Amino acid sequence: MLETERHHLILKMLQQNQTVRLQDITAETGSSESTIRRDLIELERQRKLKRIHGGASKLQGKLQESTMSEKTSKNLQTKQQIGQAAAALIEEGDTVFLDAGSTVFEMIPFLPPSITAVTNGISHTDALLARGCKTILTGGIAKPSTKALIGRGAVHSLQHYRFDKCFLGVNGIHPDYGFTTPDEEEAHIKELAIELAREAYILADHSKFQEVAFAKFADLSQALVVTTKESSESLQAFPTNTKLKVMNA
Repeated sequence: MLETERHHLILKMLQQNQTVRLQDITAETGSSESTIRRDLIELERQRKLKRIHGGASKLQGKLQESTMSEKTSKNLQTKQQIGQAAAALIEEGDTVFLDAGSTVFEMIPFLPPSITAVTNGISHTDALLARGCKTILTGGIAKPSTKALIGRGAVHSLQHYRFDKCFLGVNGIHPDYGFTTPDEEEAHIKELAIELAREAYILADHSKFQEVAFAKFADLSQALVVTTKESSESLQAFPTNTKLKVMNA
């Protein structure tokens, strides 16, 4: 089968299934794994798909965003591992900002109760209080889908604080386009939190790499990414000086 035919077939399989396994592509095309890996590298370079561990997935739309309940149930075990690793970066007595991200939420059971936490995540509040943390909720307009507080009120209240560390969710991490999210209002909150924190951390499972959402909020150099080894294949395209804390998963 010619290269152009293989590429067309791979993209057709992705249209039908969202994700495809390497073994399924080799079976469908009658090609070797090494040939298909080269095809996937080329198609990713053309921004037509995203390589994932053991195959490929369809790229997300720039404005596409799942609800908080959908995010919470997706890749839950991996998010819990990332959350635990991120919480270990916090010291007793720290002041931290936790944004409304679903992976950030998974930090809460592991937080030192002595910290002060500021958050724009409505869903985070009860869990933080149950953990015994001093909890400050920003003002702002409640966004129904992600349960995030956004807008002028959120920005204004956030400007009153300074943080030892901030922990942020993300929708896209790309070697050329940095950290992105679908909502420009949430992007503004994330950007401001990074400016106000001594150290900034992005929490991301493997599905966020090589994705690009609508609104950029930071360059790769501005934060350390906490992720897992499942992201290793995607990370090959990133600059060698990208700041990473890679956990076993």
